[in-house]
Amino acid sequence: MAARRLDEATWPEVAALDRPVLVVPLGSTEQHGPHLPLGTDTLIAEAISKRVVDARPSFILGPTISIGASGEHAGFAGTLSIGTPVLSSVLLELSRSARASFRAVLVISAHGGNRSALRTAAARARADGDLLLGFEPHLVGADAHAGHTETSLLLALAPSLVRHDEVVTGTTTPIEELAEALTTSGVIAVSTSGVLGDPTAATHEHGEELLDVIVTQALAHVDRELVA
Repeated sequence: MAARRLDEATWPEVAALDRPVLVVPLGSTEQHGPHLPLGTDTLIAEAISKRVVDARPSFILGPTISIGASGEHAGFAGTLSIGTPVLSSVLLELSRSARASFRAVLVISAHGGNRSALRTAAARARADGDLLLGFEPHLVGADAHAGHTETSLLLALAPSLVRHDEVVTGTTTPIEELAEALTTSGVIAVSTSGVLGDPTAATHEHGEELLDVIVTQALAHVDRELVA
C-alpha cells in the first residue's frame, strides 16, 4: 500500500494490511507565550509521529487529536480544553474502535497536561485486552513551557510561525517550586506572558537535535512495549 496515512488509505487497503500499529499525534490548542502559536504542541506531536511512521514500515499515521487537557492555561485568549476525564474517554473509545484493524494504538503526546488522561486510558484499554501505548518526550535540561526547548523545536519545524519580535523571557523559577501555584491557579498566576523559561537563545539547530533525540526515544519505547 502506497499510503502511510490512514486518511489517504481506502478501507480495502487497510483490511489488506497485517494489523499495523496506528500512530496518533496528540497535541493541544493552548497559549505558548506571545511568540509561539496555539498549535505548538500539535505541530510537535505531528512531526514526531510522522518520523516514527517513516522509520517503521508496519506503522500507519492516524488522525491528529489537537485539543487536549489544558485547563492550567485558562485565562489566555484562544486556549481550548476538553479536560482530563473527557480526553481519557476519547482515547479509550479510540482504542476500542481500532481493535479490529490495528495491532496497537501508539499515542504520541507533546503536552504534559495530557499525561493523566493518557495513563488512565492506557490502563483501562489494557484491562479490555487492547494495547494503547502512550509516549511523551523526556528531555534533560528542558524548560517547562514556551521557552528555549519548544521555541527551538518550532524554529526547526515551522520557523515562519515564530514571532521573533515578541520573544520574551518568562518565569524561570524551577517548575518544582511552581507546582502548587500552577495546580491551584494555573500558569497565568506565575507568568503573565504565559512563558515558563527563556526562549531568547533558541536555535533551529538545537531544535533539530531535540527532534532526533525524541524520535529515538519514541522508537525505543514502542519497540519495548510491543515486545513485552
